Amino acid sequence: MFSAPVPICTELNTPAGPIDNFMVTSSGLPVLIECKLWRNPEARRDVVAQIIDYAKELRRWSSSDLQREVSRRLKRNGNPLLELVRKNHPEVDETQFNDAMTANLRRGRFLLLIVGDGIREGVEAIAEYLQEHVGLHFSLGLVELPIYALPCGDRLVVPRILARTMVITRNVVALPDGYALNDGGDRGVGVDIDPEQIASGEAAKSFWNEFLEELKLDDPEQTKPQPARQGYIAFFLPAQGGSSWLTAYRNMKRGEVGVSLSSHREGAGDYARQVIVDDWDTVKEQLRGTAKLIEENGRTLIRDCQIFGELDRPEVRKKAFAWLAERVNTFVNVLRPLVRSAAADFKLQKESEAIS
Repeated sequence: MFSAPVPICTELNTPAGPIDNFMVTSSGLPVLIECKLWRNPEARRDVVAQIIDYAKELRRWSSSDLQREVSRRLKRNGNPLLELVRKNHPEVDETQFNDAMTANLRRGRFLLLIVGDGIREGVEAIAEYLQEHVGLHFSLGLVELPIYALPCGDRLVVPRILARTMVITRNVVALPDGYALNDGGDRGVGVDIDPEQIASGEAAKSFWNEFLEELKLDDPEQTKPQPARQGYIAFFLPAQGGSSWLTAYRNMKRGEVGVSLSSHREGAGDYARQVIVDDWDTVKEQLRGTAKLIEENGRTLIRDCQIFGELDRPEVRKKAFAWLAERVNTFVNVLRPLVRSAAADFKLQKESEAIS
């Protein structure tokens, strides 16, 4: 589908930042390439978020917007985008190409390539982050470019494709203006949008945006979520199928913030949760603080929380952010490796059962 892409330019400007390399196929499919030196810890955590942000911005463009930015970058008049494509594919029809490009941009149908000198240790974290971003119809590939020095002084580059996304079938629901999906009750019924609910969602997003700017994580593999319009955000942990995560939450009425280890029922995440609970005496000492076991919906969960008061007040929110940031970072440092190890054991156990 994305074969024979044509190189267009480097450092293509977008509101989310410059795209390292931009290419396009003769059928109007954009290819975005982000290059990282994997020795940089931030690259391992932020590269996926970065390239998906680029894709989100391009989704708002038309083919005319893209042509304009390519012209600016190449400092050429006319339509250098089409000219470069036709240089390699003379048969391309301008109208069909522009229509296809606009449609692909609108649907978010892109190929996103992350290229680095050593990506293997980051594949796990990248897979976790993708669990949160299924709205765009993108394909993603990880390309490792190890470089070897030859005795003659030349360099040998051996590209390897480490991972690629599978096709996911998505259902898209179109709603008339002024209507929204009801999350409960009669599903699928259009209801009037509640202005107070919208304002509450924007306030929640602002809250989490402030917190994520405050949050510093020691683990370079742990991805940060996007600010949410709900009272919680999720930090995915290394268990198959995105089945384990840390939930950071706020309760405005109680003036409470907290973090807990969450998982799907059954599966690798639930197995890891139970393994950690069984070793609670050791884990509790490592988590420090006021972390404790609680019973909820028939399961034992790990949680730490604290009441600060009116979270709308800047001085209160500042204290709450500082406490929650320390707790999330500690939970990641302690629980992430435990979840990874338990999930690996779960996988081996299932493979052994399948063989027997």
